[in-house]
Amino acid sequence: MENQTEVSEFILLGLTSLQEIWGFLFALFLLLYVVSVLGNGAILVVVMAEPHLHTPMYFFLGNLSCLDIFYSTVTVPKLLAGFLSGHQTISFASCLAQLHFFHFLGSSEAILLAVMAYDRYVAICNPLRYRLVMNPQACLLLATATWSSGFLHALMHTVMTSRLHFCGPNHVPHFFCDIKPLLSLACGNTHLNLSLLNIVTGGIVIGPFILTLLSYLYIISFLLLKVQSRESRAKAFSTCSSHLTVVSLLYVPVIFNYVLPSPEDNPERDMVATLMYSIVTSVLNPLIYTLRNREVKTALRKMLGRKLCPGRS
Repeated sequence: MENQTEVSEFILLGLTSLQEIWGFLFALFLLLYVVSVLGNGAILVVVMAEPHLHTPMYFFLGNLSCLDIFYSTVTVPKLLAGFLSGHQTISFASCLAQLHFFHFLGSSEAILLAVMAYDRYVAICNPLRYRLVMNPQACLLLATATWSSGFLHALMHTVMTSRLHFCGPNHVPHFFCDIKPLLSLACGNTHLNLSLLNIVTGGIVIGPFILTLLSYLYIISFLLLKVQSRESRAKAFSTCSSHLTVVSLLYVPVIFNYVLPSPEDNPERDMVATLMYSIVTSVLNPLIYTLRNREVKTALRKMLGRKLCPGRS
């Protein structure tokens, strides 16, 4: 180890080396980022401002919007800067920070979706006990546990990655500092890191995914067998379908990226999957929850009406 030079910075290779399309990609991802921040920010403001949205479902939706704003901010600004400068250098400390916050926010969102599925299960299948089960203290406890679990999961990977030796090369085949590309550059033994990535991260993804699927399978069977009212059934299906869309957009690419074994490294496939669950879902979440949710659309119209015509309120 004495003859090895420790790497102090990394060079992110980015999405593509074709400089001819950097301008187009910069405009595209800038648009996606602005839409994500504005859309999720609007949901946050509406949920906090409208008293009739102060319910467990919208409390968790506000948490999801907050996570999505931070999640896209971890990677997109650095990606945009790379398109402008053509030189995506990142220090070792900044690389670890990016890795930490990416997995902190991503794993928190994966757990939060399972919590939201449980909330829908109680609301639809056991409505008389809903206020008792999903009381404010329980909601706060579930949200705290979600964020804390994500933080501890990311902290484990950050500490384990920081203990590795990087002696060159320092070119990361990705547009941000993710665990797998960094492990491919490490000089020492990475078996423990890979095992933790497969077992712990796999558990963080597969566990909530199974809980979410079971919740919705029970909800669907309950609606088909026990709910006679077509209007009530349609309203419940509408709420659940929007959540299931978000679930599929997040869990499926993550499972392909971290859980399913791949015979060889495929940076292009990994980057496409990462774009899906880190950027595209952040953009689509507010669209899905506003376009398919009558209460949120009504609250947005009321808020815009008060801003544009203050005399009416």
